[in-house]
Amino acid sequence: MNRRLLILFPIIFLVITFGFIQEDEPLKKIISQIEKYRTDYPQEKVHLHMDKPYYAIGDNIWFKAYVVNAEINELSALSKILYVDLINDKDSIKQSLKLPLNLGLASGDFTLTDSLKEGNYRIRAYTTWMRNFGEEYFFDKTFTVGNSISNAILTNVNYTFSKTGNSERVVANIQYTDMEGNPLSSKEVNYNVNLDFRDIAKGKGITDSRGNVQINFTNNQPFILKSGKILTSIRLDEKTAVSKSFPVKSTSSQADVKFFPESGELVNGIRSRVGFKAVGADGLGMTVSGYITDKGNNKLTEFKSEHAGMGHFRLNPLTDEIYTVHIIFEDGSEKKFPLPRVLPRGYVLSITNTNPDKLIVNIITSENSQPDAKFTLVAQTNGLINFVAKNKLQGQSFTAEIPKSRFPTGILQLTLFSPTNEPVAERLVFINHSDFLKINLSTTKIVFDKRENVSLMLDAKDSKDKPTVGSFSVSVIDETKVPFKESAETTIISNLLLSSDLKGFIEEPNYYFTEINEDKIRQLDILLLTQGWRRFEWKNILSNSFPNLAYQPETNMEISGRVKASNGKPVVGGKVTLFSSAGDVFLIDTITDVNGEFKFQDLNFSDSTKFIVQARNEKDRKNVEIQLNRIPTQLVTKNKNEAMLEVNVNRSILPYLQNSKNQFDELRRYGVIGRNIMLSEVKVTEKKPILKYSSNLNGAGNADAIIKSEDLQNCAFISQCLQGRIAGIIVSNGIVYSSRSMGSSFGGPVPMQIVIDGMMVEPEFISSINPQDVESIEILKSGANTAIYGMRGGGGVLVINTKRGEVSRDYRSFAPGIISYNPKGLYKAREFYSPNYADPKINSKMADLRTTIYWNPNVVSDSTGKASVEFYNGDGTGNYKAIVEGIDINGKIGRQIFRYSVK
Repeated sequence: MNRRLLILFPIIFLVITFGFIQEDEPLKKIISQIEKYRTDYPQEKVHLHMDKPYYAIGDNIWFKAYVVNAEINELSALSKILYVDLINDKDSIKQSLKLPLNLGLASGDFTLTDSLKEGNYRIRAYTTWMRNFGEEYFFDKTFTVGNSISNAILTNVNYTFSKTGNSERVVANIQYTDMEGNPLSSKEVNYNVNLDFRDIAKGKGITDSRGNVQINFTNNQPFILKSGKILTSIRLDEKTAVSKSFPVKSTSSQADVKFFPESGELVNGIRSRVGFKAVGADGLGMTVSGYITDKGNNKLTEFKSEHAGMGHFRLNPLTDEIYTVHIIFEDGSEKKFPLPRVLPRGYVLSITNTNPDKLIVNIITSENSQPDAKFTLVAQTNGLINFVAKNKLQGQSFTAEIPKSRFPTGILQLTLFSPTNEPVAERLVFINHSDFLKINLSTTKIVFDKRENVSLMLDAKDSKDKPTVGSFSVSVIDETKVPFKESAETTIISNLLLSSDLKGFIEEPNYYFTEINEDKIRQLDILLLTQGWRRFEWKNILSNSFPNLAYQPETNMEISGRVKASNGKPVVGGKVTLFSSAGDVFLIDTITDVNGEFKFQDLNFSDSTKFIVQARNEKDRKNVEIQLNRIPTQLVTKNKNEAMLEVNVNRSILPYLQNSKNQFDELRRYGVIGRNIMLSEVKVTEKKPILKYSSNLNGAGNADAIIKSEDLQNCAFISQCLQGRIAGIIVSNGIVYSSRSMGSSFGGPVPMQIVIDGMMVEPEFISSINPQDVESIEILKSGANTAIYGMRGGGGVLVINTKRGEVSRDYRSFAPGIISYNPKGLYKAREFYSPNYADPKINSKMADLRTTIYWNPNVVSDSTGKASVEFYNGDGTGNYKAIVEGIDINGKIGRQIFRYSVK
């Protein structure tokens, strides 16, 4: 790697060779440790471009994934598999996809089925390799999902807070109305308050004449219980009760203000810049102003916040002073906060980032250094060293300029090392060369008719105006029905260059990349002054304490494990066979190595595929144990973007939901979708499913008799529980027969076919199955139930369903030498449906009320940088918005928005 290294003099640069690092052993160690981290622990980032910012029950979520190498933002060649989870507001995974990555790209979709509830959802995306470095760096986006199918009630909740001692009291005022805004008066409301998954209050109330009900509760453990939800059920009539839930982001109205001295510490006698961040109880920034006083109550400086509750002020701190920050809120109230302690000695690294072409570096110290003592400044972007300089302090300060051209676009980390090579100060700045892809979108005109064909042309160029080949995703939405401000979007630029490198919640990260001006440049600098960030800790790196790699990059799909004998020793030279019992067809075998290990690599199977793994020892005996290597499921932690939770979900996107309801009514009217849709809001009394995990081809529970797991508790063998319990079942020498087959004229009695988790096995296997592993047994004797199994069902069928659906039960060993395994397979993305109104078969009478007009995740520009797509408008009038995101072959990213009108 070519490194450009500089000795700094005040406002002067001298380019020198790499040799001085080779001669400086301590500095050489620092550089080598950073290089080791970069090469041995390469980082990946993930971005998902979603077709729109919010959804309704019944919608599809369409997305394209971009997985890049964090160091240079080029498409990652490290991982070949991406995991994408849909998570509800209970931190429960509702759907999960495993997507194949092709050159770091993938596309996928989720269907928001009518079994889901309205609320706040998250989409989380990551690779297995990323799990080594913490969930903080996963893609994680929060969005709202409303209910337009069965929603009959609108709600609005407001919270007021008070405090008595350590207890926090909350009053929730909830209003219930119908869809036309008429209040639901004199209705009984039952409620349950849950904080951090603990029930703390419950009760009931009656709505008043305006549909309002008041819920009061007290949080007596505010240091433990932080947030949660209120679950309510309003009874509309004797038979109907509707459930609604409301997030409780906090049980206090108290704001929190934190202070961040530039480069880390306040140092005695060194005038410093101090950033601050004021956050409300809801997790969002607050507008504040204030002033600083010393112990004599003298006012030293005044300040006010800028964007998202953040701002800064300057102070010349002294160790013998006591400083108080007086914060004034918008309502006029005032609160006092102490400043961080002042160190008697230390370093301050101050960076001025207002000049578009250069960084101004100012280093000041109160340390008494030796005359020849030298400090070191290291600048890096995502572990890639861009700049190293070593020089003497002129007195106790040093100032220099560094051209920004030496650094790539993104977050730059500058670290100052003392003469003893200890990291003593650090600062983050954002370098923006605006070297994004120039994506030009155009149509033949700017005003179209309803259902008119539109040809959208794309012209992609790099920052030097040269055509470039790239991969792009295109979404076209009816903006009149899906309004959303651009600053609140999660974009490929704001995510890959900012959010994915910063820990914690960032309020509206795309704000800093829309309509950029001097104010936003300064505000972005303040964000980096206040936002905590560390991909690694210096003390760990310098002490050679690198992260423990629990996960390796997934470059292919494989099934592996080891085979052990009954005495625990590895089976060497044993035969292992892998075959499928459902889904894609597989039949492969291999031999175990000297450690008893086996591996089936380069597999490609869908999510519906189920496997059987069978092993024998070198003497072809089955009395062996199979242990599979499995990657544990990624846990779901608390939502870091909790501040983005929408309290009044349906009301916040009401125009969108009203259109969605009209669309569903139109689809029902023309019979495109069924009329029987689950009313997910309405509580109904229904029978629980008869069976779990059934593999009965007739459908769960469609059997002549059923034995449940609780009936097997006292059985040593399954045959023991069958004998005498089920009429017409005979057990002879461990083989199960149906009395109907005992008189068979075809060569004697025919044993019942054994089916375990969908896999047909030999009759004698039933004696090897542990009854405690069985969830249920379905006995099929009659011709109506056995016909579907053909000739194999001639003697009857025993469908044995194991407890494989329990947590960590993706595989089951139900007999020696054989196990079932249901690994997650690859998902194949569906194709977005876009009507072709040139086709006379299209129903022209049905209203086209689509909100996503067009989606295409696989648009590739040619060598001239050009590409085009075609689609038809819907019946909605107003502004249509085309959003394009993508990356070219050189790792440059871009985003563009284009609007046209439909009349």
